Amino acid sequence: MKQLIISLTFLMFSQAQGFSQNADSTVKEIKLQQSRVSPTRFTLKQLYVPASLVLSGFIANGHSQESIKNEVAEERNEHIPHFRTSLDDYLQFSPLAIAYGLDAFGVKSKTDFVNRSVILVKGEVLAIGTTMVLKRAFHTLRPDGTTHNSFPSGHTTQAFAAATFLSEEYKDTYKWMPYASYTIASSVGLLRVANNRHYISDVLVGAGIGFLAMKASYWTHRYKWGKKHHTVN
Repeated sequence: MKQLIISLTFLMFSQAQGFSQNADSTVKEIKLQQSRVSPTRFTLKQLYVPASLVLSGFIANGHSQESIKNEVAEERNEHIPHFRTSLDDYLQFSPLAIAYGLDAFGVKSKTDFVNRSVILVKGEVLAIGTTMVLKRAFHTLRPDGTTHNSFPSGHTTQAFAAATFLSEEYKDTYKWMPYASYTIASSVGLLRVANNRHYISDVLVGAGIGFLAMKASYWTHRYKWGKKHHTVN
């Protein structure tokens, strides 16, 4: 009887110890998963780039013949008057394809799929919404004389919003990703000018809006979408 009691006590102690280890392991796993997401915190320094782009765009947006935007357009018409390409129509979305493509091939992004997608939608709505409001407000004729919705550039806004999304998700994994993503976005802006669809002022302001809108989406996100609640007894 005494040996039976000792055996049962030992068995209960072993089970309790094993459960305790499993509980500790579960807690560590949850903490590890939470630590993978490092929210993008707002700092005043992060406003320098978009503020500089927008300010430069408004400075260049003069109406005189000697204004920066008209000087650049004149140079374009002189050197590449017949340049045309549709590459910018597709290139503006390429950072998004790269971001989700990398994840599909097993290169994990900073944020899980659900929260990442919510951030993207919020940033896109803010970026495109702001651009559309400004287009209506300024009613600027395009350099090719087709429509009055030139300022700011929607293509460039989209490209820089997408580039910021790609950079935020993979800059910790690949240190060169911000350079690659913003090179793509800048190429879209340059092609819009080369295609005679936008002035340089349109491109600069669009770049600032796209960058700031996606950053703001990260700054304000609370990472609550798709969150699983774990209970450890």
